[in-house]
Amino acid sequence: MRFAPRPRLPLSAVSLLLTGLLAVLLTGCGTAPDRTPDDHPSAARWQPRPGTAWQWQLSGRVDTRVAVPVYDIDGFENSATVVQRLHRSGRKVICYINAGAWESFRPDRSAFPDAVLGRSDGWSGERWLDIRRRSLLRPIMAARLDMCRAKGFDAVEPDLADAYTNDTGFPLTAAHQLAYNRMIAALAHERGMAVGLKNDLEQIPDLVRDYDFAVNEQCAEFHECPALSPFIKADKAVFHVEYSVPRRTFCPIAKRLGLDSMRKRLALGRWRSPC
Repeated sequence: MRFAPRPRLPLSAVSLLLTGLLAVLLTGCGTAPDRTPDDHPSAARWQPRPGTAWQWQLSGRVDTRVAVPVYDIDGFENSATVVQRLHRSGRKVICYINAGAWESFRPDRSAFPDAVLGRSDGWSGERWLDIRRRSLLRPIMAARLDMCRAKGFDAVEPDLADAYTNDTGFPLTAAHQLAYNRMIAALAHERGMAVGLKNDLEQIPDLVRDYDFAVNEQCAEFHECPALSPFIKADKAVFHVEYSVPRRTFCPIAKRLGLDSMRKRLALGRWRSPC
């Protein structure tokens, strides 16, 4: 269970990591190329549009009474009954999973081979994944998405989608991240679910066509919110939160850009203060 935002690098720092990497964008550790979401018709998928209010609750028992049309909740910690209760109230429900790190407290922890486990991501019981090893990670992530679909979720939020900007213990590049993120998007689309790009602002121009919406933490704090504009221009929602910047500071920015923003406490419980 995640009780605080993931550590992030400012976009300016991330851009320094890309020098010399763009020439290898087509590499992928020798694995076959992943199909893109364009291979899967999107007519049946939910497509959240800008201007959609949301609730993000990853800790505590989910309070289904918040009057918003979209909920983002933990996929492992919540049952199909919770999803059904939200659906009966007319809500769409997003399945939070961790796609970039192994978690010792998840029921599928033994499915991950030691070869894909890297350094700690700074959270107790979590280690970065070697996203270059897509052939090993694909069936594990597919099983997680099967769980989301079986519980009735409409979409998925795969966390830690920017491992290449962190000290993972692996020589990850932007190309590895693009290939992995596209694999995750394709797996979600194959199951009829929408998928949101979590942070990874530097790669938005390359991934906006592959993803149905974005989820962002702290773009106002890091002065990065304009980088999310490609999603808005594509008529795709950007679900955004801030933790320390006051609403009077970030809400005008969010409204001008078309972001669906709110302030949350670090625990990511029920409390929310929307723009």
